[in-house]
Amino acid sequence: MREGRILTVVAAIVGILAAGLLFLWLRPNRAEVDPRLGLESWDVVADGEHNSNTDMIAWGEELLLVHAASPWHLGSTRSRLMVKRSRDGRRWETLATLRVPGRDIRDPKLAVIGGRLFLYALPNEGLAATPTGTALSTSDDAREWSDFEPVGPPGWLFWRPKSPDGGRTWYVAAYWHAHGESILLRSSDGREWERVSTIHRGDGNDETALEFLPDGRLLATARLEVTPDRLLGNANASTAIAVAEPPFEKWSTVHSRVTRLDGPVLFTHAGQVFAVARSQYGRRGPLTRLGGLYSRKRTALFRVEPERLVHLSDLPSAGDTSYAGVVLRDGELWIDYYTSRIDRDYPWLLALFLPTDIRMAKLPLAALLEVSAAHP
Repeated sequence: MREGRILTVVAAIVGILAAGLLFLWLRPNRAEVDPRLGLESWDVVADGEHNSNTDMIAWGEELLLVHAASPWHLGSTRSRLMVKRSRDGRRWETLATLRVPGRDIRDPKLAVIGGRLFLYALPNEGLAATPTGTALSTSDDAREWSDFEPVGPPGWLFWRPKSPDGGRTWYVAAYWHAHGESILLRSSDGREWERVSTIHRGDGNDETALEFLPDGRLLATARLEVTPDRLLGNANASTAIAVAEPPFEKWSTVHSRVTRLDGPVLFTHAGQVFAVARSQYGRRGPLTRLGGLYSRKRTALFRVEPERLVHLSDLPSAGDTSYAGVVLRDGELWIDYYTSRIDRDYPWLLALFLPTDIRMAKLPLAALLEVSAAHP
């Protein structure tokens, strides 16, 4: 009799867990894409691998895209960076496959410095994919690339370089490999970098992006994890928005809890600063704090002001997603990013082990301004 009751309880528990897993597997996507954007989107890469961590620039008349490819989100020595080009954003040619032998490689960032292509990336250690420093590869034609070599102060992880003067001077935000601090670096050649200032210290400071404001000030957003790599995230996680006047040595900072901007790319249009980054969808409870493994994620559009962060719209996305690149050309905004399948709404924990695709979104810049104006 007692054994029968135990078996009944065990069967009930197994049934509940199975039903819960089935629900998470089949849960439909509820991304909220503002129809006023007039957004088109399509797959660029959908080959069954875990494709991620993108960047994109205009290269002459073409789009030049780079993304990571790996068996899963976790660290893998099979990971590599794929460089592709396209004239229309739909038909893509693979130009190069880049690896660091025996290491995971991800978080690529492209820049054109002195007429050459510079590709910054983060080699990683172990299953947790822990970055230890920044590496640089260069090319004249996007096909043949130099071997990756260390660049910048040891232990600092570069995000996306920006220039305020047409390429004579470059600035990059870098965050410490053990988290907790971000700094501003300056260079004239993209190879030798000098420290300018500390942007933010504390709060588990992670990925930090830059954009120059129309009045010459410099704006930065920083992903604040508070306690990095916690299973359930952290209720106090946020985004730091920091602003500095030239020569960018002193920063004033506010915190936004609208979301935690993971994998951000910042850009300016018509005097406004926008971001494409990871956003966390839905209620934030004990299991769904910012950064938690059970949370649902989106790639989303934001307006970034010196005092606040404003959510404008999701993009078609879910699961493991974000880490976008943007190009503005011919009156349109082109956004490449990665995402789990967009007809499902996997929690991040499940999506880490499933395939992800590289996706392109295109929308009129006039529509972006219209949606922004609707969020005063």
